[in-house]
Amino acid sequence: MSAPVPDDVPQPSDSQQTQPDDVPSQGPTEAATTQLQQWEALRGQVRVKSSDSDTWLKLVDVAVASGDYGRVNETYEALLEAYPNTPSAQIAYINHILDSSRETKYQEAEGLFKRFLRTSSFVELWKFYLAYVRRLNGGPNARDTVRMAYEFALNHIGHDKESSEIWTDYIQFLKSGETSNTWEEGQKMDAVRKAYQRAVQIPMDNVKRLWEEYQEFENNLNKITAKKLISDLTPAHMQARTVLTTLQEHLTVLIPPAPSTKTAVWLPRVPNFSAGDKALVGRWRIYLKWEEGNPLEIEEKDKAQLHTRLQGVYRKALVRMRFFSEIWYMAYVWYMTLSNDTSLPEQKRKDRKEEALNILKAGIQANPSSFVLNFAYAEALETDKNFEEVHATFDKFLEVLRKDLEVVETRVNTGNPSLADGSQSQSNGAAADGGQTQNSSQSSEGGASKSKELNDRRTEYGVAWIVYMRFARRAENLKSARAVFGKARRDRWTPWEVFEAAALMEYHCTKATEVAMRIFEKGLETFPDEVEFALRYLGFLISINDDSNSRALFERVVNIFPADRARPIWDRWARYEYQFGSLEAAQSLEKRISEIYPNDPPIKRFAERHKYLGTDAIAVHDLGFVISRGNGNGSSGRSNASSLGRTETQSSVLNITSSQPQQSQGSVTKRAPSPDHRRRDDSRGGSTDYGPPSKRARANSPQQRTYPDRDERWGRRRHGSPSGWDRERERESTARRPDREKEEEKSVIPNVLSWFVGQLPAASSFDGPVFRTDDLMQLLRGAMIPSSTGIRARSPGPPPVMRGGGRPPPDYSPYQGPGGGRRGRY
Repeated sequence: MSAPVPDDVPQPSDSQQTQPDDVPSQGPTEAATTQLQQWEALRGQVRVKSSDSDTWLKLVDVAVASGDYGRVNETYEALLEAYPNTPSAQIAYINHILDSSRETKYQEAEGLFKRFLRTSSFVELWKFYLAYVRRLNGGPNARDTVRMAYEFALNHIGHDKESSEIWTDYIQFLKSGETSNTWEEGQKMDAVRKAYQRAVQIPMDNVKRLWEEYQEFENNLNKITAKKLISDLTPAHMQARTVLTTLQEHLTVLIPPAPSTKTAVWLPRVPNFSAGDKALVGRWRIYLKWEEGNPLEIEEKDKAQLHTRLQGVYRKALVRMRFFSEIWYMAYVWYMTLSNDTSLPEQKRKDRKEEALNILKAGIQANPSSFVLNFAYAEALETDKNFEEVHATFDKFLEVLRKDLEVVETRVNTGNPSLADGSQSQSNGAAADGGQTQNSSQSSEGGASKSKELNDRRTEYGVAWIVYMRFARRAENLKSARAVFGKARRDRWTPWEVFEAAALMEYHCTKATEVAMRIFEKGLETFPDEVEFALRYLGFLISINDDSNSRALFERVVNIFPADRARPIWDRWARYEYQFGSLEAAQSLEKRISEIYPNDPPIKRFAERHKYLGTDAIAVHDLGFVISRGNGNGSSGRSNASSLGRTETQSSVLNITSSQPQQSQGSVTKRAPSPDHRRRDDSRGGSTDYGPPSKRARANSPQQRTYPDRDERWGRRRHGSPSGWDRERERESTARRPDREKEEEKSVIPNVLSWFVGQLPAASSFDGPVFRTDDLMQLLRGAMIPSSTGIRARSPGPPPVMRGGGRPPPDYSPYQGPGGGRRGRY
């Protein structure tokens, strides 16, 4: 960069210089002391949390307001360390230097330019740099320096949509050059032509105007040659104008709002992954993939030009989307693609690979708790056989996750204490998926969401240990993996999933069944309240055909948990007995289950005993249920080969736990666990074939059967609702109407809400108007809405009769990301 920022940059004259700021101070005033204290307090906050952009902006404002040159420098240096390549902060920093009265301010400013420009793809910084160069090199003898500065800038950011002003200034600068002979005039015209030809192929705001200027320029020189030159350049120019339209659509929503702070510094903010954050990162993802698709159709021979453009786009994206790990990973993947491009020279491929690793390191610095970036960096180091650095990466990553867990734990423990013991006396099985471990106590309903957050964080923390163990086993040996597991065992935050992963690793890699069982036993001892871990252990013993140990484990753990939490264990062992045990053993087990779960209808157990995978002939042929075919892979849980299309009758007859009998008005009725909750439990511990209703049969479906007295038999009648016979008569009188009066699905609600519902007046006390929803919907369906254009609409015919009860089509909602249901296992 010595040419654009030469060593002999003219210094301002003595008349322009002011006294240096080494004048003796007048002594600290009270205001200065207050500012210093405020600055130190804010500086301490950003040291703890470097991603707090609001605190950073306050710190900059306080430092600038203090007028202390060294303090402002320290603030900007720290800010740019936390937010590298942020152009607004860089410009503010250089302006601070240039506005000072120091004799060395130009040397300091040029040093900052050399630091910032090499890795910056932001046009605003380059404009500021060019303005600085032209201000200090205004004489006729300095035209070469200015021209070199323009060329230097355009080689870096000339492809940017916002560079139109720089191109225009550069072309005018070339045209304004004075010449003394024909040769110099020819050189000048050649330089202007090259600048025009480069500019009109770039999708920027004034490309159309530049094209018109170029046509006029060529026609004024020679109309014969102009026709050929313009004709050859027209396709590339038209492609640039076409791309400009799409580019404007992308960048309109991706450019951040103008800063509103005193120092005009804009900083990216940490996302909370709201709908706005997801939409923003989605737009960036679409834009980056569009740029990678080479919309300008740059030819293969000009591949370096395409790479320069994409490099600038990704650099800009990483600054604006600093706290989105997905963008960092996309940049890493693109650079790694270049490193594998055999058409590039070997040295350039190595450079691209090094840049890819640097991107991961910078991304981890910005997002230290990012799983995708840490895992990608560890795999890249493992590929390079740098195992020592991989161990250091995992150690550092786990330490970051531990600190995050401690923060969440503190937040949970210091939550609302008024409900501390509110749910202790309630049913222990209201949340079957959250068995508390030895390191976490029972929490109230008021803190259930925070406790769930802590449990989820612990499971994620366990994933990091599991990936670490995988690396140690495959890259080094099983002994190294055991050493990693030994460290995990001593960590109080390690969840039970790590024990299961270690046990399965021992079994599958060494066939050491005894070692795997010892690890399972140690895990069972460490996590005695985890139903899911006991269920996984039981499933493991069944899978290795260890009948005696599995039977002993079942008898040992089934009595540890309350009945509502132990249900998955009973169901898992029942399936084993049904398939591989004797009839006497199955009947004996059913007798025990009926004593523990007396509300289960007998037909449920009988049907369970005679089904295989997802095929339930009794439910289909004898009870009239509709079969909903699955993916046919034969797996358990949610991916059964076939599952029942559950109807209201099945929900009543085959419910895992039926509701309690109807109580008197005003009493508080405890609700049974919801079907969705049972499905989440069973998806982890094995398939439960009678789960929640995934699809309800329509009211007029010929396959649906009606049990008029089902409400009285199984207690599903809602208070104040008509009896089964009343509903049947009503259906007969309104055969063409959509299905209505569907029974309310049982769901788990917090105890506080249950208490609140119990305080509400009885339904019979309501004396207001009652609307029939079917009639209302029929009225709206047949309503005639006048046209806003004034054109008389045709008289509509009779409202269509909806077949099968008028159900809308299924809702195929977009994928919402992982975590929509129960977490999968490893």
